[in-house]
This record gives sequence, structure tokens and C-alpha cells, in this order.
Amino acid sequence: MQEKIDAIDKRIIQLLQQDGKMKIKEIANELKMSNTPIFERIKRLEKNGVIIGYSTLIDKEKLGFNLVAFCSVTLESHHKDYLNEFIRDIRLLPEIIECYHIAGMFDYLLKIYVKDMADYQNFITQKLASVANVGRVQSSFVMTEIKNEKVFPL
Repeated sequence: MQEKIDAIDKRIIQLLQQDGKMKIKEIANELKMSNTPIFERIKRLEKNGVIIGYSTLIDKEKLGFNLVAFCSVTLESHHKDYLNEFIRDIRLLPEIIECYHIAGMFDYLLKIYVKDMADYQNFITQKLASVANVGRVQSSFVMTEIKNEKVFPL
């Protein structure tokens, strides 16, 4: 059963998405409430899996990740065991930041962060090529990032 999220819960989520380190007292002040109900709501949202964690946003370029690629992958076989093996292997590759099972011309869409084109070539030829059952790979490269929101629209 899906949890009921009211307007106060949504506002708490919005505030935490903007600043995951925001203190309960600050949220309470923003919502003109006392600390205890805010604390209890946050704990309930966490317990029920609405809030699944907190993370730190990183400037990828300051860490040297200057190339973002989207890699569309078609598998040779769609047998359940091969799909599970592909998923297991993909999760082990740290360059893959996101992976989606998609409908359409390809089976999976990978978002990859690497240092440069040489690094991407090494990733494709040494790492992705070693994953069993990969049939076809199509790469697209980000020239300019226009929008990259980290806040879920409520």
C-alpha cells in the first residue's frame, strides 16, 4: 500500500532535496512548526522508504570526469540467466553511473562518466567488451549539459 503524502511531507521532502544537511530546527522554522512533529515525519518517511538515503553532490569535472557518454546496448540473447548475468556484471563497473532497462531499439541505456575519449575507449574495449552477451553498442557523447536536476518534482 502506498503511503499517503500530504502537503507538509512534500514540503519537507523539497527542503531536504535542496539541502540534505538541513537541520530539523531549520525545517521546523520554515514550516512554522515545532521540531518534534518534523522529526517524526522525517523518521516515518525514512521508515516507509519514501526517503531512501542522503548523498553528496559532486562536480564531476573537478574530479577529472570530463566526458559523459550514453551507451545503448543490445543483448544477443534475452534468456533470464543472461539478463541476470548482464545486470550483475554492469553493477560492478564503476564508470557506469546509471543503467536503465528500456523498450525500443536497444535493451539497456548506460550513463558513463570517464576522464576522456581514451578512457572511454579503454572502458568499451576492455571492460564492456568483456561482459558476456553484449551484442551491439551505440555511443552518444554529451557536448553540453543543459539540465541535470537532482530534485524530484513534487
